[in-house]
Amino acid sequence: QVELVESGGGLVQTGGSLSLTCTAPRRTLSYLTLAWFRQPPGQEREFLAALAWSAGRTAYADSVKGRFTISRDIARNTMSLQMNSLKPEDTAVYYCAGKRVGESSYTYWGQGTQVTVSL
Repeated sequence: QVELVESGGGLVQTGGSLSLTCTAPRRTLSYLTLAWFRQPPGQEREFLAALAWSAGRTAYADSVKGRFTISRDIARNTMSLQMNSLKPEDTAVYYCAGKRVGESSYTYWGQGTQVTVSL
């Protein structure tokens, strides 16, 4: 089991920025791909971005490309999601997820953090 812990959610106005952080155990990072998902109220969970820790490669959903940036801090064992130009439709619970490199499904999930974008 890999414990993922998110932090950084909160309330922000339209057009504002917010950064989310996901912390994972150092010993697990070399074999993980980490990702961010979100689940708006009443909707299904949506993939946002992913980062292969060892290789540093990233991937984004078209819906957030250019506004959201995923990155890693190797010294701190953290992955971040910088979110800019936020819109009310970005309101959701945001989840950090992880899977072993080569696997198709994300099997490790954080508890989620609420992001609310006000008008």
